[in-house]
Amino acid sequence: MRRQSCHSRSLARFLSSAAVTAVLAAGLGGCQTMSDITGSLTSSSPKAQAVPDDPRRAVEVYGERYRANPKDAEAAMGYGQALRATGQRAQAAAVLEQATIAHPGNKTLLAAYGRALADNGNSQAAFDVLSRAHSPANPDWRILSVQGTTLDKMGKHEEARGYYASALKIVPEEPSVLSNLGLSYMLTRELPQAEETLRRAHSNPRADGRVRQNLALVVGLQGRFAEAETIAKGDLPADEAAANVAYLREMLSRKDSPRNGGKTVPVAALNRPD
Repeated sequence: MRRQSCHSRSLARFLSSAAVTAVLAAGLGGCQTMSDITGSLTSSSPKAQAVPDDPRRAVEVYGERYRANPKDAEAAMGYGQALRATGQRAQAAAVLEQATIAHPGNKTLLAAYGRALADNGNSQAAFDVLSRAHSPANPDWRILSVQGTTLDKMGKHEEARGYYASALKIVPEEPSVLSNLGLSYMLTRELPQAEETLRRAHSNPRADGRVRQNLALVVGLQGRFAEAETIAKGDLPADEAAANVAYLREMLSRKDSPRNGGKTVPVAALNRPD
């Protein structure tokens, strides 16, 4: 039991590493960050969502507005999200922290700050902040799912699955939540259960490429490499298919790396919001 617990903690550390984030983002051939798998935690305000397509441009636009008035909640939200999108996670967390101090009752800002803390690997702090972002009387399935990922990263897998279950009661068969649940089973080496859960997610028309990638990884971890590559390729354009297969091979190769004695199971990152 102790060995499994230590192993789970090492996997959780691997989960939150920048290297894994970069590999997954490249393998998916997309512009969204890994934090996007649990759905958006951003404000529903039209002003907050008028984000330039180029994240770097969004940093400039929102940064200028934020510096002009650091107490502007919408500017802080947009700036924080833009910083996250460009990989400036520590700065994003700092901006959003100051925003929550200025607007302590703003649950949208709290949710964004909690997600930024999760990006930085501050799992316990993220969980605590996210707990303040909603209430049992008005639960938010996206926040519940992110809380589940923070618990998984802390090795509290059974507790994490309770949060995923709560989220799924609100949005049955939501593919992003199922994907996180599948990765939770992967962390505890329950690979058949992980595969079954990820196949449910993948069968949903709203599932995106990250769900496919996670399913391919779980199948590959069970030794079915040809099937895993077929899943990773899907019906994608040739360049994206090749990138996905390269990612898959890289992640699977980590399992047998001499540096870790073949003990580390590679995992895609626990998910995403926004």
